[in-house]
Amino acid sequence: MEKTQYDTCVIGAGPAGLAAARALAERNLPYTHLERHTGPGGIWDIDNPGSPMYESAHFISSRTLSGYGGWPMPDHFADYPPHRQVLSYLRSFADAYGLTDRIEFGVGVEGVEKNADGTWTVTRADGRQSVHGQVVVCTGAQWHPNLPELPGDFTGEVRHTVGFRSAEELRGKRVLVVGAGNSGCDIACDAARSADHAVISMRRGYWFIPKHLFGRPVDTIAAGGPKLPMWLEQRVFGALLRIVNGDPRRLGLQKPDHRLFETHPAVNSMLIHHLQHGDITAKPGIARAEGSTVHFTDGTSDDFDLVLMATGYVHKVPVAQKYFGDEQHPDLYLSSFSREHRGLFGVGFIETNSGAYQLFDTQAQLIAGYIHDTRHGLPNAERFAQMIRNDRPDLTGGLKFVASPRHTGYVDSATIVKHLGRIAARMGWRTEGQPPPVKSPRRAEVVS
Repeated sequence: MEKTQYDTCVIGAGPAGLAAARALAERNLPYTHLERHTGPGGIWDIDNPGSPMYESAHFISSRTLSGYGGWPMPDHFADYPPHRQVLSYLRSFADAYGLTDRIEFGVGVEGVEKNADGTWTVTRADGRQSVHGQVVVCTGAQWHPNLPELPGDFTGEVRHTVGFRSAEELRGKRVLVVGAGNSGCDIACDAARSADHAVISMRRGYWFIPKHLFGRPVDTIAAGGPKLPMWLEQRVFGALLRIVNGDPRRLGLQKPDHRLFETHPAVNSMLIHHLQHGDITAKPGIARAEGSTVHFTDGTSDDFDLVLMATGYVHKVPVAQKYFGDEQHPDLYLSSFSREHRGLFGVGFIETNSGAYQLFDTQAQLIAGYIHDTRHGLPNAERFAQMIRNDRPDLTGGLKFVASPRHTGYVDSATIVKHLGRIAARMGWRTEGQPPPVKSPRRAEVVS
């Protein structure tokens, strides 16, 4: 057994794992980095087995607000980069910071076990084991589909969108997309363009936020505008969306049953376009299925060949589930620090209403700062350990999120960013990574 109990094992080389590796490397903290695939990028590599990526996927946060600290996305990227640009960005990041050469590719992890002395044994898929002082699990939150049962007896094909790749799969078919998350909306638009008949079913009404307002990415307007109290922000932006989109019921959509920002934002301009042009029809929830017919809760029905369930994912952590607890949302302090098991961390399991990479960066910086100070016996490490065990801040920002599995543990981005900043300032830790020490040429960018 390899003895590396003074280092940190990072599991996964997707966006979260790369952020964690950079934060450790910046502090010259030793680490072992394992990745089961043949290259970095996680779900953004469409060729990564099991990835939920599909050809029409784009970022839902703009490039301006989506890069890691010290390594912004290039100006020539699209406002909302397609998946191939995102992958090239991640790989250029890994190369620039010397992370790629330190990753052990093709190495899956079978399990993680806590040892009596507080160290951790990591068992690889081939049976090899190593012991580490800490483990940062970055295995991602969009690998394990949530697949509810379709009531009744449907004789057509039913599958989760995790396996969907291209609009070509929909040609010649009558397609029902169930769910209005961002991938559900994208795939519904693919169906609107390619299927013989397309319908989207959603149990509730949603606020649809256009990707651009006044010619600018919508998130840059929100980030650059005046900071309003949440109740006023809901009123102002809610009124603006009603002006831009009109009455959703005119398009067959349901009126939202919640205030703006109280569900994960549906940032999509094209679904409204296709509804306006009759390319797709909106229906409420499903009551039951009989043969090829699906009956909806409004009493209508329609016939389908294929039902695509865009019903989200559960946050399983198969390598260490017994230590992370709930499969829907692990109970981690600041969505990163195990409350019960010292030395166990996770990056990438946060659910929030903004771009993820800057949050991953901040989480990784706090983890690395804590590991550094613990290793050097600094007093604030023990103070922070007490906070991990006892501090339960309200990070909702005053929002009352809807009661759905996805919104268990959901946090408001602006609130958690401010809170993490305050904690980092108290501890003397950074909140974002630095530019690479030597400017490295960017990997050739791939433009789809």
